[in-house]
Amino acid sequence: MSREFIALAVMGIDQHENGVIAVARVIREAQMQVDYFGKFNTPASVADRAIRGDADVVGISCHSWEYVRLVPQLVEELRKRGSDIPVVIGGSVITPEDGEKMRQSGVAAVFTSSVDTDELIECLRALSKSRKRAVPRESGR
Repeated sequence: MSREFIALAVMGIDQHENGVIAVARVIREAQMQVDYFGKFNTPASVADRAIRGDADVVGISCHSWEYVRLVPQLVEELRKRGSDIPVVIGGSVITPEDGEKMRQSGVAAVFTSSVDTDELIECLRALSKSRKRAVPRESGR
């Protein structure tokens, strides 16, 4: 039986990683696999690594305003490579207006820093499950 595999990253020059590290712990405690790519990633590097690792969901931590430009680029990079991996974002600087812009650019879910962890886990499981139904896997992770 495969488990959900969630890839997490921080992009651009954003150096805030306490939140993403805490989220990684919550996801692991929910018995999902997690790979944290670290800080200073580009949209292309996150897309490449997520596709190579066969991630079910990519989560981006946003604590600087760069996400407004970089997250849509990540969604575009994934689609250019023929991937349907859903992207979710979370962080302390996401305004409701920007959250809506992110959804319009293809982001599957937007979470503020006050997200309920049960809601987060439920969303990640649902996104992973819908992707697993849509994409048959050759290897049983």
